[in-house]
Amino acid sequence: MSQDSRPLYSRIYKELKNKIESGDYKVDEQIPTEIELAEMHGVSRITSKRALIELEREGLIYRKRGSGSFVKKLDNRSLSSISEGKIISMILPYVAANGLLGYIHGATDYLDDKGYYLAIHSSNWSKDKEKELIYSLPRRGVSGILLYPVSTLKNLDAVYSLYMNRHPIVTIDQYYDNVPVGSVTSDNFNGGYMAASKLIELGHRRIAFVSSINLQYRSSVRDRFYGYCKALQDAAISIDGDIIVDDFIDKYESSEKQEFIQSLIDRLLEKGVTAIQAEHDHLAVDLVRTAVERNVMVPEDLSIVGFDNHEITANIEIPVTTINQNFYEIGKQAAAMLVDQIDQGIAQQQNKVEIEVEWVGRQSTGPANYTNV
Repeated sequence: MSQDSRPLYSRIYKELKNKIESGDYKVDEQIPTEIELAEMHGVSRITSKRALIELEREGLIYRKRGSGSFVKKLDNRSLSSISEGKIISMILPYVAANGLLGYIHGATDYLDDKGYYLAIHSSNWSKDKEKELIYSLPRRGVSGILLYPVSTLKNLDAVYSLYMNRHPIVTIDQYYDNVPVGSVTSDNFNGGYMAASKLIELGHRRIAFVSSINLQYRSSVRDRFYGYCKALQDAAISIDGDIIVDDFIDKYESSEKQEFIQSLIDRLLEKGVTAIQAEHDHLAVDLVRTAVERNVMVPEDLSIVGFDNHEITANIEIPVTTINQNFYEIGKQAAAMLVDQIDQGIAQQQNKVEIEVEWVGRQSTGPANYTNV
């Protein structure tokens, strides 16, 4: 954070924007690259990339693959698009250096070609803030909403109100079972199935499913769990409720986190578990690090799989096997679905698009070892 409490990416973004608007950087002139900005400001490439994404989203720069970023000429169409109400709002639970930037970049690339401006809003994981945004943004004149829900069990009233008022809305990452709005998500069921199947191929029969949130809280996590169960069933392995652990978010986000994860690993090992399928990558990374601290060998004694393919999984002491999500494609296709609703007047319906996922094998998984069980 900078001294004025703004995120570092925002400081870099503002500095570049000022130079573009003042003419220090001319139209079609190249601006510093991600690497150069990271070195100039002493930040990570992820931070500098976020600043460039924000500039691109605002229509101030354009990118050439393999060449860099260049100042964009602001034509009359760009100047008038906001006043004409061609604004799409994306509501995210948070904005950080991970896959959420992929959603933004994919949506921006599509919307720029269609003359729409993408505005980003954060609910900060608050269902109340999310509801306020869902109700207020249409009154502000936005053309449509791309929503990453805090939970598909929350704010059904607000989302259903938009549907009944025929205000264009498409969800990303998750979908609502009882509200017929469009959605673009990863194929979470297949991802859960794939993760469990790969572990079964490695000889694992005692595979735990671990989720910090309640399995019903988000459709994405629920579908991953269903895929896990189906893979076990297809392999004639009994589904054991004793090694399905969920709904411990309060402990996971408290000062008791480390002790809880340690006890969780010990408890699962006592039950003969040789592999853990985690809800997401950050949990998988915590499990790997805690296992190593407990002198549990990964993957010799315990294999661990995450979900998302966040950058952190490839950069810890034992790189974590995971399921890759194509965040960019989700953002792009969600934007396309929303623009179809807006431009062609297509009646809203529960059009559910699922984007393929893929297995990313790394060092945290290996053959089952039952000699110590």
